[in-house]
Amino acid sequence: MSSPTNNRLLSLDILRGITIAGMILVNNPGSWKYVYAPLRHEQWHGITPTDLVFPFFMFIMGISTFISLRKYNFEFTFPTFRKIVKRTVVIFAIGVGLSWLSVSLGTLLRLDGTEIGLLERIGKAVTNFEHVRILGVMQRLALTYGLTGLIALFVKHKYIPYIIVAGLLGYFLLLLFGNGFEQGDNNILAIVDQHILGLKHMYVDSGLDPEGILSTIPATMHVLIGFCCGKILIETKDNRDRMLRLFIIGAMLTFSGFLLSYGCPMNKKIWSPTFVLATCGLASTLLSLLIWIIDVKGYKKWSVFFESFGVNPLFIYVLAGVLSILIGKIPIIYDGNSTSLKGFFYTHLLEPYFGGLFGSLIFAILFVLINWLIGNILYRKKIYIKI
Repeated sequence: MSSPTNNRLLSLDILRGITIAGMILVNNPGSWKYVYAPLRHEQWHGITPTDLVFPFFMFIMGISTFISLRKYNFEFTFPTFRKIVKRTVVIFAIGVGLSWLSVSLGTLLRLDGTEIGLLERIGKAVTNFEHVRILGVMQRLALTYGLTGLIALFVKHKYIPYIIVAGLLGYFLLLLFGNGFEQGDNNILAIVDQHILGLKHMYVDSGLDPEGILSTIPATMHVLIGFCCGKILIETKDNRDRMLRLFIIGAMLTFSGFLLSYGCPMNKKIWSPTFVLATCGLASTLLSLLIWIIDVKGYKKWSVFFESFGVNPLFIYVLAGVLSILIGKIPIIYDGNSTSLKGFFYTHLLEPYFGGLFGSLIFAILFVLINWLIGNILYRKKIYIKI
């Protein structure tokens, strides 16, 4: 457990909470057949509002990494190094564990009704790693956090902007000469993912894993941009100056991302360099707006809802993942037919009264509220769970 962010950075907690709530919302519709367009990911080139929530959180993670390591003066010591490695491994393992839980429950349900005994069914289920996804959202957070933390310890911070530029430029050249902007198996990202991870251990989308191996490079640059903004945020004491500097940076990054997108399309699935620039720019701009609303003008009452998410972000996200798996797998019998708890609630209680699209949205909102209730209890009891 740990203490929450300093009150002077309440806006950071709120932005973190907004992104976690957004991630839970877009990941849990009542039915994937019925999702409003803004709540869907772009199929290939381009961005939607949904494509912003994950990169926003990664930008915030970069800021938080600066704040965390600043306590150790960014000096390499074995305890600090061990802390970074341990947190990286724990977050990565949790991500793999969520995938394993889904696969295990699915296996257990498939074996139900067979002649295999209960204990043997459980044994086969918990030891089934055949389709466990190796990489994913949590794993990406782990790897990018770990790499950013190590760079922060071993590299002088004045060189980090050069690393970001070199990383994004090098990745662009990789995409340009490796068919990286094309969908299909001839994409260099797909080739590497399929060769190293294997199709059985990937979330296959357009032939590649959207949180794949090579796209970890620009994702790390993404977090490093957040790290640099964290330096500005902390070392600038006046909130109005903070707001202005972050706004200027945000405007420059956003403009650069959209301008360069004519030669390097924005694409979340490959985490293109322009996607990094534009989403970091928008995140920085939104953070500057929140600083103005919350820290400068003092309008805080509206933000209490998101603060419950923001002080325990990863815990609530993991909790939402576990709950999503459980309600999506737990079977119930209704009118002689077997369905999941989620399927029953959406199909028989929401869709008949609200229709497919609106009913699906209501389910997602209710799911967010359930997680908020748990997060709010922790918040009120001042319990801060750090992963």
